[in-house]
Amino acid sequence: MNVRYLVCGVLVFSTPLLGARTGERLTMRVSPVVAFAPAYLVVQTRIEANDQNRSIEIIAESGEFYCSSEMPLDGDQAPRSSRFEFRGLPGGRYTVAAVLKGTSEVLALAHQEINVVETPRGR
Repeated sequence: MNVRYLVCGVLVFSTPLLGARTGERLTMRVSPVVAFAPAYLVVQTRIEANDQNRSIEIIAESGEFYCSSEMPLDGDQAPRSSRFEFRGLPGGRYTVAAVLKGTSEVLALAHQEINVVETPRGR
């Protein structure tokens, strides 16, 4: 059965930390890389200051589950670092992607594979 769930708990935090390293428009780190279901994932992104930055979208997708969150950005005045939290992810192999968007185009993309291990029932 291929069912996609559209509901998940996502919290977004913005903090004015250091930006991405010079020459890297977008970096992303997902933790943990392996977790037990229902999983709690933290996605941290860093963007380089740029007047074209309009939004950042984080997507967690497996064959059975899809969840995303998008946060608007105010160009070069936007926070350099953001933290997204995904709660209650079911088991599966996931691609977690960060998409930095401009007005009408994708400016940068980062992705990472993670594994959420299904726990045996009844334990």
